[in-house]
Amino acid sequence: MDRRRLLQGFAAGAAFASLPMGAALAAPSGEASATFHALLDKITQDFLLNDPTALTAFGMDRGDKGWARYKLSDNSPEYLASQDRLFRETMQALSRVDRNALSQGERVWFDWVSFYGETSIAFEEMGYGVGGYPSPYRISQLTGQYQFVPDFMRSQHRIEESDDAEAYLARLEDFAVQLEHDRVKTAQDQAMGVIPPDFIIQKTLTQMRNLVEGDPSAHSLVSSLVERAQAKGFAGDWARRATAILAEKVYPAVQKQIELYEAALPRSTHDAGAWKQPRGDEFYARALRYYTSTDMSADEIHQVGLDQVAELTARTEVLLQKIGLTQGTVGERVASLSDLPGQVYPNTDEGKKALIDDLNRDIAHMDTLLPQYFGRLPKSPVEVRRIPAEIEIGAPGGYYMGPALDGSRPGAFYINLRDTAEVPKFTLRTLTWHEASPGHHFQVALGMEQDDLPLLFKGIGFSANLEGWGLYAEQLADEMGVYKDDPLGEIGYLQSLMFRASRLVVDTGMHAKRWSREQAIRYMVDVLGDQESNVTTEVERYCVWTGQACAYKVGHNVWARLRRETEARLGSRFDIRAYHDFGLALGPVPLSVLEREIGNWNG
Repeated sequence: MDRRRLLQGFAAGAAFASLPMGAALAAPSGEASATFHALLDKITQDFLLNDPTALTAFGMDRGDKGWARYKLSDNSPEYLASQDRLFRETMQALSRVDRNALSQGERVWFDWVSFYGETSIAFEEMGYGVGGYPSPYRISQLTGQYQFVPDFMRSQHRIEESDDAEAYLARLEDFAVQLEHDRVKTAQDQAMGVIPPDFIIQKTLTQMRNLVEGDPSAHSLVSSLVERAQAKGFAGDWARRATAILAEKVYPAVQKQIELYEAALPRSTHDAGAWKQPRGDEFYARALRYYTSTDMSADEIHQVGLDQVAELTARTEVLLQKIGLTQGTVGERVASLSDLPGQVYPNTDEGKKALIDDLNRDIAHMDTLLPQYFGRLPKSPVEVRRIPAEIEIGAPGGYYMGPALDGSRPGAFYINLRDTAEVPKFTLRTLTWHEASPGHHFQVALGMEQDDLPLLFKGIGFSANLEGWGLYAEQLADEMGVYKDDPLGEIGYLQSLMFRASRLVVDTGMHAKRWSREQAIRYMVDVLGDQESNVTTEVERYCVWTGQACAYKVGHNVWARLRRETEARLGSRFDIRAYHDFGLALGPVPLSVLEREIGNWNG
């Protein structure tokens, strides 16, 4: 079962919470409808409401589900195999439901979960990697429990009641067990010949060493517990007990992973693409379908990327000339904007705090514009936070984490501030619209608050829809006039679109056309004028999250085209607020479903 897609937003783009399954939903009508709803209930119970990590992320680990606070998700090979069998059986039962006997809304849900099942099972069948998810490497700079759990414990495990601290310690014990399961499965994959590129292994080793090389008593996993327990007045020797678990169980388990990858390094190659793995070309084709929810081929996506890079470069050229920059390539001139006075925040704690404060003010201003474009506004707030220093070396430039169901945790836009030179001011507002409002936070929080959408569908988000909406939100912000007096910000907006278009080129380049890592980096630096260190992180991300980089611009192209087509079809009857409300109310469905439903919408 593909937990990462169920929880993908918690780690990289959008997270969903909801009312309990069935709340405010219309009663099933007819045998097919009753069978279908029963299957939705079963999937929700089997794969969400029995998963302790998911329950905490949803803010549902209280009351009769309080047991969840003491555990992390079971990632043992035996349990995952049993879950895989159960999921296949459930999908087979779903295939026997008469879709034509369902209501229109139920057919949307049917197509949604069917596509989810089809694409997840396609990766279970590959026999290696994360399982149900298109990453060939269970442990990397972006995958693995060593990378996920510390951030989860700091940001999502709540310390509000006295037993929450005890539950925290129990989860630290479980963390060590999870690490060993990851190691065992990775060793099995290596025996099949699945070994990451050398540069991925080296970055992963750096991050794992960062996790264990310091004094365990000074680790943030200890301080997070101690500070929050003390703030609540919970008596206990929390520091000593947490330190002992780290030193005696967690650190040795991480060290065994380090030794596994140190031994694998001499056997690795520098080839970047998934093509080198078992059935690698097939793996990539499945990854593109999984992420884009289309049937576009690698060649088609590559050409779309080249065409749109050319178009966006021409638009940027016009703006650069308007501000007097006429010499050098577009990439070089965009890069030179970072050298202008005031464009880079000081690379200090004070400078990074000022950056975050400014972005929170931008969000507050955006909130005043949104009622002109949306009829429904989210109730949950969103705030900007820094990605933890321990994982920032391999983390992406930014990601979104959704709010908890009960309001105990707001939505959060996490930004990577390892070096403020990588995030000059002219790029920051566009990134904020994408990750916060009207982008991911807007889409996710509205979904959380939509009572008539089952819980399951607030946990299955399709990247092309989610990330496509994030880019459409950038476009919408431009339409709102936010760059009217900010020409550099407008260039930053076009650079953002070029960035996503260039991703189409380099992702397909590495995985289908056998580009090297260095060729991909050079292409993006030349096109974007971006910091090479920043581009390197991105390219190495594409090596691990195979095909994911293609979701963004493919999804944006669909959202933008549907808007144009709907405006032309409805003419004077077109209402931008009603259009946005309808599209978002569908949820993050596959693009094929989005196209069909919006195409049938009559305002």
